[in-house]
Amino acid sequence: MALDWLNFHHLLYFRAVAREGGVVRAAKRLSVSPPTVSSQLKQLEEQIGAQLFVRTGRSLVLTDLGHVVLRYADGVFEIGEELKTAVRTGADAHSSRFTVGLSMSVPKLIAHRLLEPALEDDPSIELVCIEGEPEQLIAKLATHSIDLVLTDAPRGADVAVRAFDHLLGECGVTFFATRSLAERFRPGFPRSLDGAPMLFPTPIAALRTALEHWFQDLGIRPRSVAAFDDSALKKVFGATGRGVFAAPAAIEQEIVEQYGVEVIGRTEEVRERFYGVSVERRLQHPAIVAISEHARGRLFTTTPDDEARSAAG
Repeated sequence: MALDWLNFHHLLYFRAVAREGGVVRAAKRLSVSPPTVSSQLKQLEEQIGAQLFVRTGRSLVLTDLGHVVLRYADGVFEIGEELKTAVRTGADAHSSRFTVGLSMSVPKLIAHRLLEPALEDDPSIELVCIEGEPEQLIAKLATHSIDLVLTDAPRGADVAVRAFDHLLGECGVTFFATRSLAERFRPGFPRSLDGAPMLFPTPIAALRTALEHWFQDLGIRPRSVAAFDDSALKKVFGATGRGVFAAPAAIEQEIVEQYGVEVIGRTEEVRERFYGVSVERRLQHPAIVAISEHARGRLFTTTPDDEARSAAG
């Protein structure tokens, strides 16, 4: 597969076919003839050296490669619209955009409370959140397509991107369940959790490792019912009575109110830490500064040792 140059007309016609699901509908939308669309699409597929669509009934459906090309095509034309706006108004759209990469292991309620101050500090900014694996998100810092990554662990030693971890704060952990389960496991907590049905994070989450070490130290073995990348989905399952789940104590009240669960018990021996990863050693971006100040001053508490580690990058 070789792609030495790119014809943006090809991309335009390809994108229309992908959006409309067929050549005839795409031609009508673009006010051209169907043969013109078919010709442009064929040239793009020949240039790429692979099919971008397969026919299903009367519709054209994207192949796996077609989905990849469409994602990039959307980005190309989005940038084109921004360019036209910048030329027309003299304003740079990127200057008001704040793009955050969100690790899936960071609870959505924590992410909301962390990011809200950025919007309050500057109502004119556009907040863009992208969820994914921390390593992939941190890699995008190098291309400046992301301004900040929120994660629950420092960067790994194998991450080659020049970036800095900023500890936003930490808190203990609270265990939750529906009323019937909470009444069952609250007496004798935490040893009551031995054999209890547990909804865990997947191993990529720092909380999973911390919980396993804590349980091992106590000599108790909860029964793993399920494991989730998405912390919000874990809470939904917990709210239906599928098991006990742990979450940051900083959002305890919100979890009780939003999911209708009750507190079983709390521990400060298991700590959840949250980091903002950026290319700045000393925070200067106004939105990131607002997030950091709010997190350390109101949302979390940090120790002097934690502050020192964060400053060291």
